[in-house]
Amino acid sequence: MTVRIILSSLLALILSACAANVANVIETGPRFAAVTSVAEDYKLAAGDKVRLTVFNEPNLSGEFSVSTSGALSLPLVGDIPADGKSIADITTVVQKRLADGYLRDPNISLEVTTYRPFFILGEVSAPGQYPYASNMTVLNAVATAQGFTPRADNKIVYIRRAGGVDEQAYRLSPDLRVLPGDTIRLGERFF
Repeated sequence: MTVRIILSSLLALILSACAANVANVIETGPRFAAVTSVAEDYKLAAGDKVRLTVFNEPNLSGEFSVSTSGALSLPLVGDIPADGKSIADITTVVQKRLADGYLRDPNISLEVTTYRPFFILGEVSAPGQYPYASNMTVLNAVATAQGFTPRADNKIVYIRRAGGVDEQAYRLSPDLRVLPGDTIRLGERFF
């Protein structure tokens, strides 16, 4: 009889711990929103590549990478701190620097050509680093990593933002978006 009470108490404790974890799962929010362009509020960081087009100045145009120190090195204007800045912010700085003694009324275009990669680990067949594609969802990321393993928990996924320290639990759905630099972890199911 005592063994039965101990086992029942242990099972109740385990189930309550599982329920506590499920209570912290995010089911709505910006990651679940309709597909929008990442470029709208995208902040540059190391690993991003941009294309600069200076109209009527082909020698100043080209593709450039944000360095590990977070700087963008451009011809004539030098190093521009880019870490955490939007494309619009960088465009304004480049135009001002080019107008300061180099070009009269410079007309430029700046766009992200390659986003920093995302990382996926845990219960997927091929964990690792993969290139980010625009409007990517977590299910697309899992497919890129060759699918779930047989032990994968395909209801909850853990995501840590680039530069963040804490991961957050999300309900896995077809609408759940991945952002450049995310680390995605798929846990193991218990039953």
